[in-house]
Amino acid sequence: MAAATRTPVTQQINVEEHTEEVFPAAALFHPDLELAADCLLWDRHGRSRRFGDLYRERKTIVVFVRNFLCYTCKEYVEDLAKIPSSALEDANVRLIVIGQLSYIHIEHFCSLTGYPYEMYVDTDRTIYSKLGMKKGETSTSSGNRVQFLHRDMNRLDQTPINSLLQNAGVQALHFGDRPVIVDV
Repeated sequence: MAAATRTPVTQQINVEEHTEEVFPAAALFHPDLELAADCLLWDRHGRSRRFGDLYRERKTIVVFVRNFLCYTCKEYVEDLAKIPSSALEDANVRLIVIGQLSYIHIEHFCSLTGYPYEMYVDTDRTIYSKLGMKKGETSTSSGNRVQFLHRDMNRLDQTPINSLLQNAGVQALHFGDRPVIVDV
């Protein structure tokens, strides 16, 4: 029996922007996460991990990239690499990038981008398919509850990293080389 095709979520979801009356918390349950939870990913050493094990215990930022050859994805991951581990630890948040090539490319991509956090690959695109992705996606979740979800409409439509961090409860960061001017 063929699995029912689900219409992917095509809007940005942000818990803090909605009241309970307008956007009940139960609506943030993402059933496709449960479908994808048992799918396997591979780390840089070729060891498999269940997708669901990555986000069940604590809040996790999961960034799905198109592929490691995409220049825009490379730049985005370079910016993710600038997030200090102390900022993630203070908020008890985990940061994970998932790509689509073979695991043998992870080490080189991390070296190229300076990305020090967890990275996995979905070599046969099973998770991408179960989540209805055709382009990039960024989400913040704990358990099967999605707090923030963004689906790229094109290769340049990535979530600003500070928006992603703030939705995960991580302190916003300054990524520029100029001093920040604070209005009082």
